[in-house]
Amino acid sequence: MEYMGGRKFEGKEQAEGKVMIITGANTGIGKETARELAKRGAKVYLACRDIDKCEEAREEIVLESKNKYVYCRKCDLSSQESIRTFVRRFKNEQDRLDILINNAGVMRCPQSFTKEGLELQLGVNHMGHFLLTCQLLDLLKKSQPSRVITVSSIAHTRGTINKGDLNSKAKYDPADAYSQSKLANVLFSKELAERLKGTGVTSNCLHPGVVDTELFRHMGFFKSKTASLFVRPLMWPFVKTARQGAQTTLFAALDESLTQVSGKYFKECAEYPVAPQGDDDAMAKWLWAVSERWTQASRDWDREPDQKL
Repeated sequence: MEYMGGRKFEGKEQAEGKVMIITGANTGIGKETARELAKRGAKVYLACRDIDKCEEAREEIVLESKNKYVYCRKCDLSSQESIRTFVRRFKNEQDRLDILINNAGVMRCPQSFTKEGLELQLGVNHMGHFLLTCQLLDLLKKSQPSRVITVSSIAHTRGTINKGDLNSKAKYDPADAYSQSKLANVLFSKELAERLKGTGVTSNCLHPGVVDTELFRHMGFFKSKTASLFVRPLMWPFVKTARQGAQTTLFAALDESLTQVSGKYFKECAEYPVAPQGDDDAMAKWLWAVSERWTQASRDWDREPDQKL
């Protein structure tokens, strides 16, 4: 499994004095990313929905890293009010933000909705991170060179943006909704990079690999006793651990060669092309305009939407 786990980030870059936010950092890839960044001296904010699990993760990370500057903060990406509350508190505590890692996500869950009535996977994976990023742009610009990193997935290659039913109300398929949200991550990262040209803030996205985390908890396959006993052991060597899955995130966050690199997609600590639908400028602008309207984020951005709906 170690051999099959993909490339490891070998960079020696340190992060003393840098302030970072990681969503969904109480478990899985986010937790392992936070652990490594804390070891490298960063001030790390764990932005999580479950504050009790967040506190447990923080204690573990602080004891291992010997870095006391690790903080737990409530941030429920399924609630725009919670996101805005998190940002207000963060800005009261910090006057800079060097790296924002949009990591949290849900996958193939039963049909459900955010506090604002958005389909949960679109609402958490894309809209929540869209709003969070827009709210923090002033600090990111002030702290440049700074980075926004969005964890997408190879599932974006199977995704389409359903302009006629973006919220999946007419028809809901968990896999299709997940793929749409991951494509939305790619398009958001691309459009953000375009809008941030000349500011010193970069925006990139990535595929972490197939990783054994809680993200799979809603998939029938992983809840099946038969699969757990017979099929999953055969797949085990080809599935990454959370630590292995965090390597490309660490590469995107720390590698010095990426200081001015923006609008790219990474996997296995290297740049890769996105699917054709992830390189659609018109769709990226359309999605941005819809996202501004659905999150009321236009007040956090100093430009008008490029396309009216």
